[in-house]
Amino acid sequence: MKKVYKLGLASVMTASLLAGCAGGEQAADNNGNAAGGKNEPVTLTVWHNWTGTDAKATAMRKILDDFQAAHPDIKLEIEGLPTDGLKTRLKTVAAANEMPDLFVMWPDAMTKEFVKGDLLQPIDDFLNSKPEWKNNFIPNALDGYTVDGKIYSVPMNLAPSSFIYYNQAIFDKYGVKVPKTWDELKAAIDTFNKNGVTPIALGNKANWVVQSTIFSTIGDRVTGTDWFLKAVNQDGAKFTDPEFIKALNVLKDLGDSKAFQDGYNSIDENQMMQLYFQGKSAMFIDGGWALANLVKNAPKEVLDVTHLAILPTIDGGKGNAQSTSGVVGTGMGMSKKVTGAKKEAAQQLLYALSGPDGQKATLESSTLVSYKIDLDKSKAHPLFVELNELMKNTKISPVYDSKLSSAAVEAINNGLQELLMGGKPEDVAKKVQDAQAAAIGKK
Repeated sequence: MKKVYKLGLASVMTASLLAGCAGGEQAADNNGNAAGGKNEPVTLTVWHNWTGTDAKATAMRKILDDFQAAHPDIKLEIEGLPTDGLKTRLKTVAAANEMPDLFVMWPDAMTKEFVKGDLLQPIDDFLNSKPEWKNNFIPNALDGYTVDGKIYSVPMNLAPSSFIYYNQAIFDKYGVKVPKTWDELKAAIDTFNKNGVTPIALGNKANWVVQSTIFSTIGDRVTGTDWFLKAVNQDGAKFTDPEFIKALNVLKDLGDSKAFQDGYNSIDENQMMQLYFQGKSAMFIDGGWALANLVKNAPKEVLDVTHLAILPTIDGGKGNAQSTSGVVGTGMGMSKKVTGAKKEAAQQLLYALSGPDGQKATLESSTLVSYKIDLDKSKAHPLFVELNELMKNTKISPVYDSKLSSAAVEAINNGLQELLMGGKPEDVAKKVQDAQAAAIGKK
């Protein structure tokens, strides 16, 4: 999915910026035009993951279209990739130091790795020039994009990654209550299986899904957040510790109990949701981002009886029971190579996507934001109101792929697939431990 847009600057370029963009070939007049002719177009390459038909993706693409209509002098070369494809592509171009000018990226681990590779530039000066924008993010929202005191992006959404979406009508039909404990979840799974209903639809073809939407919360429920962060830093905890083995066993037990349909490693998230839309499963587990897809694409008879809950408590667990894994949300990264007029154009597009208007458009697309803005409940879908209210009393715990090194993320993603196919928890734990220790130089 590749589109080329011609867009324009909202404000007049200064002479120095134009000179920088044009390599100093021509001076500019007082109106910002190069002597002897019109401005040369500024070209920006932009990569994103807003490729779906969900309300969030539609809203973000509309911002790009509106920006296009308002600004006729910038040429945007835009490429949309699915999330897993974008992550893979970014890693590939990062290795070759060929980053696009602006691109969707993730906080914490990815941001730190790109900064370490000298691939990003901070946005502090631009952010500080708009204090009413900077100061309106929720507490700690910028932490995942801050490295050594410098800010490299701002979140465009809030991304809790683990909720149970359930069909109340199916629950009522078989006398199943919404599980509050792990034993109640196991009992619900057993009841649905006995009645020929898939308990939990799962699409783990892109192998990050189980890690992000299920295991990160299970892990926190069992080990607690402090243990996990110590293991990430290899400071007083290791992934071969008994706590982590127990967490892996909890997930393995889910698989062994036939919680998921056959073939879950061969279908993607969209196919997973189709199973739910068709009434073939009682539940699916996914992030807050799934709600925008539900609201736009689910059949009315399914959407009207869909509700959500967080994963239940686990006996003996050390984590906060009223929590769910997640991050503050994706942001737009700016390549270190962007300078002059191109940089000013990039900043304007960054503001359009993640400034107050962008945050409002995101919230109105049934997507949570890391920004202080009130939800108009009279206009929002009731299910999104339900999610918004749930999050007011729910803590965000770390999603594993936001904190672990790239090598350890790959190890755990592959390892969880192996685990659900009969692998040993101890083997998975050792692979994750070895990868993380090697990545931070403590092997």
